[in-house]
Amino acid sequence: MKRADDYEVRRQHIKNLSDEELKAKFWELAEKAVNPMLELGKKNTTPAIERSILLRMGFSSMEVKPIVEGVISKGLMGKGAGNVVWRLSKKLGLSVREAGVGLAEGKYWDVVDILF
Repeated sequence: MKRADDYEVRRQHIKNLSDEELKAKFWELAEKAVNPMLELGKKNTTPAIERSILLRMGFSSMEVKPIVEGVISKGLMGKGAGNVVWRLSKKLGLSVREAGVGLAEGKYWDVVDILF
């Protein structure tokens, strides 16, 4: 059985594009494919997802709970708990671990208000 090759028919709309135009077309289509996933990720996080992220960042479950609760109370779930910890660490010049433990202990939340 021979496959009917329709390559020439399917490529008609890009046949006369230069390499640069093809590259631009590729990135345009890639963005079209990825943007809906990014939007879903920004709008549809949950406390469980945020706890999971913090656990993967090296925090214990005892440290994660107050961080996520603080992020929720500040209305920053859309920013992401890991992002909150990371930005705080950069702002204060601390390691990510030190910043997260500080948040778990109730410190630095006033700085978080300024960051976001």
